[in-house]
Amino acid sequence: MCGICGVIGAEPAERAEAVARRMMAAMRHRGPDDEGLLAAPGATLGMRRLSIIDIAGGQQPQFNEDGTVAVVFNGEIYNFRDLRQELESKGHVFRTRSDTEAIVHAYEEWGEDCSHHLRGMFAFAVLDRRAGCSHVLLARDRLGIKPLYYAWADGALFFASEVRALVASGRVAQRLSRPALGSYLLFGSVAEPVTFVEGVSSLPPGHRLTVPLRPAAGSAPPQPQRYWDLAETVLQSAEPRERNLASAGKQVRAILEDAVRCHLIADVPLGVFLSGGLDSTALVALASREQRGLHTFTVAFAEQEFSEAELARQTAAHFGTEHQELLLSGEEMLARVDEAIAALDQPTMDGINTYFVSWAARQVGLKVALSGLGSDEVFGGYSTFATTPRMEQVARWARRMPRAARSATAPAAAWLGQRNGGADAGRKAALLWRSPDALPHPYYLARALFTPEQCAELCGEAGAAPVSAWRSNMEDAARRAERLDSFTAVSYLESRSYLPNTLLRDTDAVSMSHSLEVRVPLLDHRLVEFVARLPGAAKRRGGVSKALLVEALGELLPAHVAQQPKRTFTLPWEHWLRGALREKVARGLEQPAAALRPALDRQAVRAVWQDFLAGRTSWSRPWSLYVLNEWVRRHLDGATAQRAVEHPAVAIASARPS
Repeated sequence: MCGICGVIGAEPAERAEAVARRMMAAMRHRGPDDEGLLAAPGATLGMRRLSIIDIAGGQQPQFNEDGTVAVVFNGEIYNFRDLRQELESKGHVFRTRSDTEAIVHAYEEWGEDCSHHLRGMFAFAVLDRRAGCSHVLLARDRLGIKPLYYAWADGALFFASEVRALVASGRVAQRLSRPALGSYLLFGSVAEPVTFVEGVSSLPPGHRLTVPLRPAAGSAPPQPQRYWDLAETVLQSAEPRERNLASAGKQVRAILEDAVRCHLIADVPLGVFLSGGLDSTALVALASREQRGLHTFTVAFAEQEFSEAELARQTAAHFGTEHQELLLSGEEMLARVDEAIAALDQPTMDGINTYFVSWAARQVGLKVALSGLGSDEVFGGYSTFATTPRMEQVARWARRMPRAARSATAPAAAWLGQRNGGADAGRKAALLWRSPDALPHPYYLARALFTPEQCAELCGEAGAAPVSAWRSNMEDAARRAERLDSFTAVSYLESRSYLPNTLLRDTDAVSMSHSLEVRVPLLDHRLVEFVARLPGAAKRRGGVSKALLVEALGELLPAHVAQQPKRTFTLPWEHWLRGALREKVARGLEQPAAALRPALDRQAVRAVWQDFLAGRTSWSRPWSLYVLNEWVRRHLDGATAQRAVEHPAVAIASARPS
């Protein structure tokens, strides 16, 4: 696990190396164990290393036999041993035991299609200086487990594992991205492929980007190309043989066992995040059969209705793990919330949870932790799997009615929604009925934090924040989802939205702030593809959440987990925002960050806080605004004084993904 960065193209060699070193220094937390730098004509590649596999021999960059191909890499390739055998049979010579070297030789053998042969989480840059080549290939894993960001300026491309590293380069103007602000208000996180810094883009999951070392004068920046898409994989696959829950469960069990076995490969201490729920229990059940003395840990709260400590203890005892837990109080949250927000690479309302879980893992001495993240998206654990089809039906009815009739009856829709889910649900119901096409798919309204109307109110006289590539990404996902059955469509939309924009990005940023590698076996692409190809009858059982996962685990699942209703891991924010954090949040919302003052209406922000205190909205709305404000204050306010004086930052043209 590492942080990677680089400069490609028209940048003087000495300056390119200085820029790369600034980016490397900004990512030291991602790799405190080692660093590496390759300065070549037209490209400078850098990395910071967190040593996990082949500690002695896994330094980067890694090269092919004659030094004409080099790679810097962030992630883990879980099938590297099988790849090595295959590539050695084709004549390739390996010097190390590291998974990084497998990428070099895979690229030699299969070129840009090498990503199809990799099983794991990855973001890498391959420098190819062979005769007739002279380019750098950037690629990101299928589901976006590992991040990769880039920006263009004066004929050069700058890339890094974190937006903060690109800012530290001194070549990116630290300006707030208004399109990113719009997506943040809508969802509580920044939507791919934009970032919160204007001109910095995210390479989308399942995409690659080929950058020539010497681009032709006046040529347009190269565009990302998609190499994998879950919807296409489902539609192009043969009809599955497993048509019922029992037969599908047997196949899923075998894939799960293999995925967990691969994810346990490490030369350092490894453990499992253990809550009281199904997902982490599944990992512990499977991992404890492969590894004795498995470490598990959980975060406990004094607020017993939120704490899963007792269930976690029962699970740990059942499987005989070495279990530890840490108690997190509202007072400790108050003392450490500033450092948690500082750890975020981009603002998000959700990442603080994982920050403290990752901190707990490091406190007990772990360097690698397995997480059950991804199970809800794959096996249908979210409420969106039930609500989205219902919302689609409501949208179809609404489209058949005249606009005036919809507007007149919208208050009734709001009343019905409020009865079932509170004031926030009522607002969404009214919008869906009045404007069924306000968003590209009802799923996005189900996932929305603030409705589009509320977003416009928050922007006030500044006007609604403009949309851009993130809206195009949503529209593309919605079009592709139309060809899938309802269960798979929601799973696909989750994998294109909430999963990469919130869960995976947050997990990467905050875990790496503690120099902790988090692995997600339930997002093994073979498992994801297999489940997505199954018909609905092979995934559902009435009254059972994530029925296919329960079926697959069978006798391994302890009764105290199998018989409990679905729980969602969350910190006691409602209690803390009315208690230990109340004064701090109220004060923060009254003092807007300088970069946000032209963009947000102070009265609208204040109204959100008052609505929370009065019980008219959930804690997530004011908390999202507080995190946004504090993140911008820390990372964008006073940016001019913080820029490197060696070279002035310039405005950067953002490339639009394909």
